[in-house]
Amino acid sequence: MGTSATEEKPKGGEKGDRKGGGKPGGKGGGKSGGGGGGGGKREKRARGPHAGANLPVPPPRLRQFYNETVRPKLQQQFGFKNPHEIPALEKIVINVGLGEAIKQPRLLDSVVDELATITGQQPVKKRAKKSIANFGLRQGQEIGAAITLRGARMWEFFDRFVSVAIPRIRDFRGLSTRSFDGRGNYSIGLKEQMIFPEINYDDVEMIHGMDITLVTSAKRDDHALGLLKELGMPFKTTEDGKRR
Repeated sequence: MGTSATEEKPKGGEKGDRKGGGKPGGKGGGKSGGGGGGGGKREKRARGPHAGANLPVPPPRLRQFYNETVRPKLQQQFGFKNPHEIPALEKIVINVGLGEAIKQPRLLDSVVDELATITGQQPVKKRAKKSIANFGLRQGQEIGAAITLRGARMWEFFDRFVSVAIPRIRDFRGLSTRSFDGRGNYSIGLKEQMIFPEINYDDVEMIHGMDITLVTSAKRDDHALGLLKELGMPFKTTEDGKRR
């Protein structure tokens, strides 16, 4: 009996050692492993100032091209006698409607940040004008964002949009000429914001579209079409060379 009792004590001690040594080692190892390989929220990389931040801002390339080349061509093409009749680009309006913002208001903040990155100007959040019970929409609720570009920012955005963003559209075969409103304004609907190279794919929370309206001083659609054509807008053409 004495020997059996003495033999059982080390066994109990071994169990106690295993339990006592296993808990801190196992739990500590699990926490450290989970902390090292855990999938936490990805932090957005902060952008620092670019190399030419302290240099003077150069004039927009496309505005200089319009004044030196496009204006004389339009005056000769349409026979304008008064130089003030020559159509010009007045402003660009970008609008994003986000129905998902009704249930997830946080998504609208990411849309605002993306528009600010694309255009270099802070957008304005748009609110609902009336309540719609079927959609769960309340009056005054923020459901979209809009921005209006004028001056140098307008020309810079239009230059990047025509030369860089439009060629990145998937299965692009030209813009339609039927999107004029009869008063010289042209509207474009985009399906995704990923065509702009300023957008980082890793930071995108959802794919959304946008409406871009080019407001010109032209009073007729053919005058506005000639303006946008000379500025580099790639419109569709048929086999006989006519634009459609």
